[in-house]
Amino acid sequence: MGVTYNAAVKTARITATRDYFANGTLEIQAADNTVLAIFGLEADGGDISGDTWTLVFDSATVTGQVGAGAGMNATKAQIKTSGGTAHLTGLTVGTTGTDIVLDNVNIASGQSVTLTSAAIQHAA
Repeated sequence: MGVTYNAAVKTARITATRDYFANGTLEIQAADNTVLAIFGLEADGGDISGDTWTLVFDSATVTGQVGAGAGMNATKAQIKTSGGTAHLTGLTVGTTGTDIVLDNVNIASGQSVTLTSAAIQHAA
């Protein structure tokens, strides 16, 4: 039988996670780990509601310039601390129903990458 956390513990744990990564970065990646786009998290990291952390980014418009991996599909993401260490990996990326939702996962050269939503929910 798996471990089950009550609501208060989930909120405390996801808040600690948000605080750990505050002012860090979200990296959108291709399957081969090529970084396609980078978004900076705000100094407070985002908003908590119950067991869910909604990431909030530095700019009002959530777009990032494409990196060297242009012409690839975005398939995953990771969050790095403000010191640049990736401690939260394996986030799902897609156009719906994933941790990180983009308007388009096929990233072309010179394209702006637009995030529709970015939220992480605590496990059961």
